[in-house]
Amino acid sequence: MKISLARKEDLPIINEIYNQAVRQQFCTAHLESVDMKERELWFLSHDPYHFPVFVAFDEKGVVGWVSLGPYREDRQALAHVAEVSYYVDEKVRGLGVGSSLLDHALNIAPGFGFSVLIAILLNKNPASIALLLKYGFEEWGRMPEIARIDEQLADHLYFGKKL
Repeated sequence: MKISLARKEDLPIINEIYNQAVRQQFCTAHLESVDMKERELWFLSHDPYHFPVFVAFDEKGVVGWVSLGPYREDRQALAHVAEVSYYVDEKVRGLGVGSSLLDHALNIAPGFGFSVLIAILLNKNPASIALLLKYGFEEWGRMPEIARIDEQLADHLYFGKKL
């Protein structure tokens, strides 16, 4: 498996992998699939020189992605903080793709000027919580039962790591 900077041509599979998480539920707070127009706007907002998106791929193609995004970008005192997001194709979950992507993000983040990474997720996503804990993230905040998915409530968690 290799990891490289995402290209516009990768957007359909990036979007499909994200929408798998939407359909699975509790892996994102989206309740409806994201369309390609939305994904294209998202990608344009991820300047590769400051807020990059990377894809993991094998001989069959893209199997996951990770992005560094702004965290309260209009607040200058938080300019050294990035939100890390990662998603893995359901066909290869549990095979180390998520670990490779998060490890990559942790290694490259300082080069983009970030000294803190934040991950925002739901408490009903045990695989992602385990991955974050494996890489030394800690729970820094919890908003109890504020997400509602199919009449089930979930906590919104903030995990963080100082680099």
